[in-house]
Amino acid sequence: MLLMLAEPGMPLDRAVSFRRSVAGAESNVAQGLARLGHWARWIGRVGDDPAGEAVLRELRADGVDVSGAEMDPQAPTGLLLRDSHAQRVIDVQYYRSGSAASLLSPDQIRLEMLEGARVVHVSGITPMLSESAAQATWALVERARQVGAAVSFDPNVRRKLGSEHEWIRTVGPLLREADLVIAGEDELELLLGGGAEETSKALLTMGRARTVVVKRRDHSASALGRDGECTQEPFSVPVSDPVGAGDAFAAGWLSAWLRGRKPEEALAEAACVAALVVQAPGDTDGLPTAHTRDRALAGFLQDSDSVNR
Repeated sequence: MLLMLAEPGMPLDRAVSFRRSVAGAESNVAQGLARLGHWARWIGRVGDDPAGEAVLRELRADGVDVSGAEMDPQAPTGLLLRDSHAQRVIDVQYYRSGSAASLLSPDQIRLEMLEGARVVHVSGITPMLSESAAQATWALVERARQVGAAVSFDPNVRRKLGSEHEWIRTVGPLLREADLVIAGEDELELLLGGGAEETSKALLTMGRARTVVVKRRDHSASALGRDGECTQEPFSVPVSDPVGAGDAFAAGWLSAWLRGRKPEEALAEAACVAALVVQAPGDTDGLPTAHTRDRALAGFLQDSDSVNR
């Protein structure tokens, strides 16, 4: 979607100045991975309009491959309006009913788009957009299996998209199909009907999951695998805008996983990337390069001099 971000600190209904950017769960992760030095392709739909051009241009600028994107001459690019506050609830308004993205269908998920991919990441937002988008999500999982790619899944529950029952019915089954699950504690409780510890272990024993990463309410995170569990406390940073932290965390975790890092190292990198993003406005402004991540992480872990001399 095209993101129109109100000036910092202003409530949405009083804001007169907006900054244009781009937002979207999967595109945020793609941008995060690209900045961290990985090849990433985004598959999606935008309108054949100025907003769509802006979305694709920004993704290209970060090095994201958009050859799998489609521009729809009939449907508009989705729009997101929101304000930005560090200490109070953020007002988010979505305008994506009938948007190009909501018309995603299985026909767009072609096998050649996934060839060479090691991991395919999708969020619960996509299947909640429409019935055809849900079918496309299942097609994506099937195609990922065909090319031997791991499936990474983040429920990313957004209550404005549907009722609890609709989320449970549509997104719950996808959790059981993921090789890598990155989910909030509250999301696991909602979608699987049990405590986070219980549901995580169930996904490891009865689902396909190799690893379940749980983002907890106190902002710590745990990684549960078949070989054990490790935990990471959040890094203490001043928060400018908390939106985008979850997608940044996912990008940080997947980057470490792709590089063969141990779970405890992956959690630290994920927490570091999220900590950098919440210090900047917008969903993607704070996404770091690999060098910036490493310098920041060294500062967090070793209390080293962060000045670039």
